[in-house]
Amino acid sequence: MSGFNSFAEFYPYYLSEHRHPVCRTLHYIGSGLVIAVLLFVLFTQQWRWLWLLPVIGYGFAWLGHFIFEHNKPATFKYPLYSLAADWVMLKDFLTGQLKDKLPPA
Repeated sequence: MSGFNSFAEFYPYYLSEHRHPVCRTLHYIGSGLVIAVLLFVLFTQQWRWLWLLPVIGYGFAWLGHFIFEHNKPATFKYPLYSLAADWVMLKDFLTGQLKDKLPPA
């Protein structure tokens, strides 16, 4: 069981682990590429490329953590909350809501 009772409790923690803008940018790049590969696979029905989804999605994110944040990705301890939070953070970024939710530096 996680130390969080809900996603609403987890998300502020998640954002606190993503303070560095380059780390967040790498997350956005990975998520965008996941969408692109998924669309490619769906339109071309070349299912063999599905293995790229976790490699791309997690690869970019983990580089951000190891190189810029210098912390352990939340995925290791909270995999489902972390996966959901990746997409919520991207949505918050794209809608301009992220700046209001980020903890102070």
